[in-house]
Amino acid sequence: MKKVTGIGGIFFKCDDPQKMKDWYAQNLGLPMDQYGTMFKWRDAEDPAKEGTTVWGAFDKNTTYFEPSKKEFMINYRVENLDGLVEQLKSEGVTIVDEIAVYDYGKFVHILDPEGNIIELWEDIG
Repeated sequence: MKKVTGIGGIFFKCDDPQKMKDWYAQNLGLPMDQYGTMFKWRDAEDPAKEGTTVWGAFDKNTTYFEPSKKEFMINYRVENLDGLVEQLKSEGVTIVDEIAVYDYGKFVHILDPEGNIIELWEDIG
Protein backbone atom coordinates (compact mmCIF):
# COMPACT_ATOMS: atom_id res chain seq x y z
CA MET A 1 0.00 0.00 0.00
CA LYS A 2 1.33 3.42 -0.94
CA LYS A 3 1.39 5.56 2.20
CA VAL A 4 2.53 9.19 2.23
CA THR A 5 2.57 10.79 -1.22
CA GLY A 6 3.78 14.27 -0.25
CA ILE A 7 3.49 17.16 2.14
CA GLY A 8 0.00 18.59 2.26
CA GLY A 9 0.78 21.47 4.58
CA ILE A 10 2.99 23.14 7.14
CA PHE A 11 1.24 24.77 10.07
CA PHE A 12 2.72 26.68 13.00
CA LYS A 13 1.64 28.67 16.04
CA CYS A 14 2.49 32.36 16.39
CA ASP A 15 1.56 35.39 18.49
CA ASP A 16 -0.23 37.25 15.69
CA PRO A 17 -1.27 35.12 12.70
CA GLN A 18 -2.49 38.09 10.66
CA LYS A 19 0.74 40.00 11.20
CA MET A 20 2.70 36.91 10.11
CA LYS A 21 0.56 36.47 6.99
CA ASP A 22 0.96 40.16 6.16
CA TRP A 23 4.75 39.96 6.61
CA TYR A 24 5.08 36.89 4.41
CA ALA A 25 2.84 38.46 1.76
CA GLN A 26 4.75 41.74 1.76
CA ASN A 27 8.28 40.42 2.06
CA LEU A 28 8.16 37.04 0.33
CA GLY A 29 5.25 37.58 -2.04
CA LEU A 30 3.02 34.80 -0.72
CA PRO A 31 -0.60 35.39 -1.78
CA MET A 32 -2.68 35.04 1.40
CA ASP A 33 -6.26 34.26 2.27
CA GLN A 34 -7.81 33.78 5.71
CA TYR A 35 -6.05 30.41 6.14
CA GLY A 36 -2.63 31.20 4.67
CA THR A 37 -1.43 30.34 1.20
CA MET A 38 -1.46 27.36 -1.16
CA PHE A 39 1.42 26.30 -3.34
CA LYS A 40 0.11 24.59 -6.48
CA TRP A 41 2.09 21.88 -8.25
CA ARG A 42 1.68 18.97 -10.67
CA ASP A 43 2.22 15.30 -9.91
CA ALA A 44 5.52 14.03 -11.35
CA GLU A 45 4.02 10.68 -12.35
CA ASP A 46 0.80 12.18 -13.76
CA PRO A 47 1.32 15.84 -14.83
CA ALA A 48 -2.41 16.22 -15.51
CA LYS A 49 -2.99 15.76 -11.77
CA GLU A 50 -2.73 18.98 -9.75
CA GLY A 51 -1.95 19.21 -6.06
CA THR A 52 -1.47 21.84 -3.37
CA THR A 53 0.66 22.32 -0.30
CA VAL A 54 -0.75 24.68 2.32
CA TRP A 55 1.20 27.08 4.54
CA GLY A 56 -0.77 28.29 7.55
CA ALA A 57 -0.24 30.40 10.65
CA PHE A 58 -2.34 29.55 13.71
CA ASP A 59 -2.89 31.54 16.89
CA LYS A 60 -0.48 30.51 19.66
CA ASN A 61 -3.45 29.45 21.81
CA THR A 62 -4.98 27.08 19.26
CA THR A 63 -6.00 23.68 20.54
CA TYR A 64 -5.97 22.24 17.01
CA PHE A 65 -2.51 20.69 17.49
CA GLU A 66 -3.44 18.92 20.75
CA PRO A 67 -2.55 16.64 22.36
CA SER A 68 0.86 17.67 21.03
CA LYS A 69 2.48 20.58 22.86
CA LYS A 70 4.67 21.48 19.87
CA GLU A 71 4.44 24.77 18.00
CA PHE A 72 4.02 23.12 14.59
CA MET A 73 2.12 20.44 12.72
CA ILE A 74 2.90 18.80 9.40
CA ASN A 75 0.11 17.55 7.16
CA TYR A 76 1.00 14.63 4.90
CA ARG A 77 -0.92 13.75 1.74
CA VAL A 78 -1.90 10.08 1.61
CA GLU A 79 -3.84 7.70 -0.57
CA ASN A 80 -6.46 5.35 0.91
CA LEU A 81 -6.70 6.99 4.34
CA ASP A 82 -9.17 4.39 5.62
CA GLY A 83 -6.82 1.51 4.80
CA LEU A 84 -3.81 3.35 6.18
CA VAL A 85 -5.58 4.07 9.49
CA GLU A 86 -6.45 0.39 9.88
CA GLN A 87 -2.84 -0.56 9.20
CA LEU A 88 -1.53 2.05 11.65
CA LYS A 89 -3.93 0.83 14.34
CA SER A 90 -2.71 -2.74 13.87
CA GLU A 91 0.88 -1.50 14.28
CA GLY A 92 0.08 0.27 17.58
CA VAL A 93 0.24 3.86 16.28
CA THR A 94 -1.78 6.32 18.38
CA ILE A 95 -4.78 7.54 16.40
CA VAL A 96 -5.96 10.80 18.00
CA ASP A 97 -9.40 11.12 16.42
CA GLU A 98 -11.83 9.64 13.93
CA ILE A 99 -11.56 10.27 10.20
CA ALA A 100 -13.33 13.54 9.37
CA VAL A 101 -14.72 14.02 5.86
CA TYR A 102 -15.16 17.41 4.19
CA ASP A 103 -15.75 18.40 0.58
CA TYR A 104 -11.99 19.05 0.22
CA GLY A 105 -10.74 15.83 1.77
CA LYS A 106 -10.56 13.30 4.57
CA PHE A 107 -8.45 13.97 7.67
CA VAL A 108 -7.19 12.12 10.72
CA HIS A 109 -4.53 12.92 13.33
CA ILE A 110 -1.89 10.56 14.71
CA LEU A 111 1.06 10.90 17.09
CA ASP A 112 4.67 10.01 16.36
CA PRO A 113 6.87 8.43 19.10
CA GLU A 114 7.77 11.86 20.55
CA GLY A 115 4.17 13.06 20.76
CA ASN A 116 4.23 15.28 17.66
CA ILE A 117 0.82 15.56 16.05
CA ILE A 118 0.68 14.54 12.42
CA GLU A 119 -2.28 15.32 10.20
CA LEU A 120 -2.98 12.82 7.42
CA TRP A 121 -5.05 14.07 4.48
CA GLU A 122 -6.56 12.30 1.51
CA ASP A 123 -7.67 14.66 -1.23
CA ILE A 124 -11.08 13.61 -2.48
CA GLY A 125 -11.47 16.50 -4.93
